[in-house]
Amino acid sequence: MRIEQPSHRTMIRTRVVRTERVSKHFVSVVLGGEELSGFEFLGQDQFVRLFLPRQGQEQLHMPTAADRRWVEQMYAMSDDVRPHVRNYSVRSFDADARELELEFVDHGDGGPASAWAASASPGDEAGILAEGVYYQPTDDTDWQLLVGDESAVPALVSILEQAPDDLRAQVFLEVPSSDDVRPLPSRPGVDVHWLPRTDPHAVPGRLALDTVCATALPKGRPYCFVAGENALPTSLRRTLVREHGVPKPDITFVGYWRHGQAVAD
Repeated sequence: MRIEQPSHRTMIRTRVVRTERVSKHFVSVVLGGEELSGFEFLGQDQFVRLFLPRQGQEQLHMPTAADRRWVEQMYAMSDDVRPHVRNYSVRSFDADARELELEFVDHGDGGPASAWAASASPGDEAGILAEGVYYQPTDDTDWQLLVGDESAVPALVSILEQAPDDLRAQVFLEVPSSDDVRPLPSRPGVDVHWLPRTDPHAVPGRLALDTVCATALPKGRPYCFVAGENALPTSLRRTLVREHGVPKPDITFVGYWRHGQAVAD
């Protein structure tokens, strides 16, 4: 699977500028700082490594290397200072204001990133390292299929906001509740299907998978972008290849997380 990478990367220290509760389960955090002048914004579903301090730390400890050595440096730190590290899609970036927006899903499960976002205040420190872009449609496809659970909603909304006016797409966005459905700009060739879960015990991504599998898709050659809980992209890719004859190179599938499996720090 191809991924477009920034031409240069550097470890960047930022501080929280403001936060906003977007909906019941989504929190927006805007980071700012002079060091963001060195951030290379690629748009689309670009993601960053987000470094967060551990509870009780007076300052954030970060690796200094921006190449592969950063992992070695991080794990050479003692457990009490090693930062939490997570991947998050960039919702927006204002180069003039040097402000970068991230969106977090608040499950109320005490995870370090969602807990940090829910309680973040202006001045709180966070670090970022620019990563790349998975979403890379080709020019010779007829339409696009964009599918994700709540973990992929920020990436998919970002993609839609930056898409050309002539985009033809079927979009399926699964969210934890009807309170998380948000208005999006209307485009004549884009059908957005919000899929709020009604079962609080349902595995995220299953509703999107079942809905797309039961939907009559448009004719022609699609480019497909599917992301979220691991079973959603892997299962839907299999269905698209076997039952719809979509060539594997025309499907970008990204597993952001695995249900029931904790993310290691």
